[in-house]
Amino acid sequence: MTDTIVSSATKEVVIGFGRPFVMIGERINPTGRKLLAEEMKQGDFSRVEADAVAQVAAGAQMLDVNAGIPLADEPALLARAVQLVQQVTDVPLSIDSSIIAALEAGLAVYQGKALVNSVTGEDEVMERVLPLVAKHGAAVVAISNDETGISMDPDVRFAVAKRIVERAADHGIKPADVVVDPLVMPIGALGQAGQQAFTLIRRLRDELRVNTTCGASNISFGLPNRQVITGTFLAMAIGAGMTSAIMSPLHPEVLAAVRAADVLAGHDQDCMTWIRANRDPNAESEGRGRREGRRRRGAE
Repeated sequence: MTDTIVSSATKEVVIGFGRPFVMIGERINPTGRKLLAEEMKQGDFSRVEADAVAQVAAGAQMLDVNAGIPLADEPALLARAVQLVQQVTDVPLSIDSSIIAALEAGLAVYQGKALVNSVTGEDEVMERVLPLVAKHGAAVVAISNDETGISMDPDVRFAVAKRIVERAADHGIKPADVVVDPLVMPIGALGQAGQQAFTLIRRLRDELRVNTTCGASNISFGLPNRQVITGTFLAMAIGAGMTSAIMSPLHPEVLAAVRAADVLAGHDQDCMTWIRANRDPNAESEGRGRREGRRRRGAE
């Protein structure tokens, strides 16, 4: 099956079928975070560093890094953010921008094989992004929309994804290095959003044999108790074949759902990740104390 291999200077992560689900931490993104945006514009990256460390500690195997701030020097900010995050963590990064110059700046300073987020199906965008991806030997997220926008027809979105995969091959980028985002819509606005996503994920797995990702929190936008919806969606998406997602590992409900889905899908060998995450930290010491107590009583 298909393996997408990305790396930092010291660590390799594999996104693939039958492998543990890859959580790509979403927090380093100033969109909707006014304080973070202002700090980054002022050259203060302390929150970026703290978010990076916290997400990896919570279980993220990769991090998405975005510096999209209106009226700011995005190429310079993104390059600086990439450098600092690589100094405080060792996980591979997804370099996230719709600005070609920012992607170029981020890739120029990146150590390892990055995931470029993203390319869409517009001819102009593909002809600007794909050569850059090929030049740096990176992998790329392919978003299933084109000049016509986001189609509500899953067959159209599949066709767009297929076209991007084929165009990437023309630039020497193998299908294993294309991770398709089928575009997850808010379920509160589109009642079939979940079913559409699962259908697309299955087709992308079975017909194109490419790995998939998404912005997981989109599914629950506007709903109360969002994290339960997001976590359940991810568990069902993993069952359909999704292999990664841009998400927050800091929400316990979401993290637990992903780890449980990995167990049930057979991706967590001997359930060891689940056991390590859920073992009672006091159990071993309590057991040892009871055993030592019995030995002492026996000696008396």
